Parts: sequence; C-alpha cells; structure tokens
Amino acid sequence: MTSKSDAGRPYLVGLVGTGVGPSLTPALHMAEARAQGLDYVYRTIDLNTFGVAPHRIGDVLSWAQTLGYDALNITHPCKQLVIEHLDDVDETARTLGAVNTVVFDGGRTVGYNTDTTGFAHGFAEGLPAAPMAAAVLIGAGGAGSAVGDALLRMGVAHLTVVDLDVDRAATLAWQLADRHASARVDASSLDKLSVLLPDSDGVVHATPTGMAEHPGLPFDAALLHPGLWVADIVYRPIDTALLQAARAAGCRTLDGGHMAVYQAVDAFALITGRTPDAERMSAHFRDLVARTAT
Repeated sequence: MTSKSDAGRPYLVGLVGTGVGPSLTPALHMAEARAQGLDYVYRTIDLNTFGVAPHRIGDVLSWAQTLGYDALNITHPCKQLVIEHLDDVDETARTLGAVNTVVFDGGRTVGYNTDTTGFAHGFAEGLPAAPMAAAVLIGAGGAGSAVGDALLRMGVAHLTVVDLDVDRAATLAWQLADRHASARVDASSLDKLSVLLPDSDGVVHATPTGMAEHPGLPFDAALLHPGLWVADIVYRPIDTALLQAARAAGCRTLDGGHMAVYQAVDAFALITGRTPDAERMSAHFRDLVARTAT
C-alpha cells in the first residue's frame, strides 16, 4: 500500500460495529499518534446508535470514504460482511475470511486482519520460547479463528479446537486444517478437556467467559498443571479468574492485553505507514484498563 507517513497531514479513523462505545481502541490510537506528533482523530461509529443494519456495511464504507476517512477498524458483526465490498483483501485476511482493518488507499479499499497478527506478536512477547507441540483452543468463534490461524503459523504441530458447539468446533478445525496442511488439527468437546490438557503444552481461551459481564472459569481449574502455558484473550478484566487459577497452578500465563495492544499496533502501522512504539502503547493500554475498571 501507499505510505501515509506524512506527519503534516491529519488522519481521520473510525471503529465500526455494534456496541463499540466503550472501546479503548480510539484512546489507544490517539495517544500513540500524539506521541508521534500526528494530528489523528479516531471516532466510534456504533451502528446501533445510527440505526444502520450491519448488512449495510458497504454503504458505511462509501460514506466514510466520501467524508474523508483514512481508515476504519471493523468489529462485530461486520468482519465477514465487509469483505465483498472491498477492492482488495490482504492474503491473511482473505484466508481467514475476516477483515478488521480497512485502509482507504488512493480511492481503493484494502482489507487486513490484525487480530491474528496481533495475537502472534503478543504471544511472542509474553510467552517467548513456549513449547508448541500440542495446544488446545477453547472457542471456535471469530476470535478463535484468528487465534487458531496464528497458533498454526507460529508452529503448533497439533491443535485441538474445543467448543460448546461441537459442530462449530469441527467446522473451524476443518478450515484450519485445509489452510495448514502440515499440521494436525482436530475438534473435541469441553468434556474431553480432562483428557486433552494433561498431554498439551498450552491452552488458549477465546470465549467471553471471564469478562466482567460473564464472570467465572471456562473449565475446571483442577485440570491446570505446571507444564501448561495458559493464554486468555479476555482483557476486561486484565487478570481473569482463569489466569489467577493458572498462576496458582504454576502455569506460565499470557493476558488478553497483549493481543489487544498488538492488533492496534499493527493497525496503526497500516493506517499511518509509521512504526508505533509497542511498549508505549502497552503501557497506555494497561493504564486505560486500570482507570476504566469497575
């Protein structure tokens, strides 16, 4: 894409989805932009607030482009819906079938997925040299798809996808296996975790369980063991019940802030053509989480 690293120009960016009002992403982007001396405005575009149905995401793209936006971050429920309205889609995003960043580049709309790259970068930072022979992914939704792809690109040899909906787990496992022929990918049910976790190197939790609105543990803490690394993509709260239990069991852990920060880091780079300071963005993000904790 064309570089947009001209510090003298203003940037206008939006976050499109439903229920996006409380998102920390705008503040995170704008704080990094200020630190880099950029004139950068980031607004939320809540489809519910404006009475716009998700299937009209193509219209939203057109309106944003006409109004001078440089880029949009796309979230639930439009990550899949937006693809057919784009001029071009990055290979990773096309493979995943989901876009979370759209850059308006010389009159063209180009889609990317920084959820999967964000998880990979955050994992490398927070769990360096973690063993990757076998891992379990809990959650086969959109986040699970991005995480599963990242895990396989990072070298997991055997990935088991687990979900309450076993059919959904099987579908995602098939899709991942089709894209990563050198790895073994299969599906299972939550009640099989007692068999899966003892022989696994790590587990990634990618469901809403543990969020402030959905407190609790996604599985029995007695299944945790010191040889297991545990990653959670939930970041509000940043220290989930799962991570607390994992540390108590002697596990290495990775909180959801790593993925949240690095998907923003990657998106910021795509939008501006500039390299953001990931450490600075991480510190600001954690300060935001602490200040907005309830």
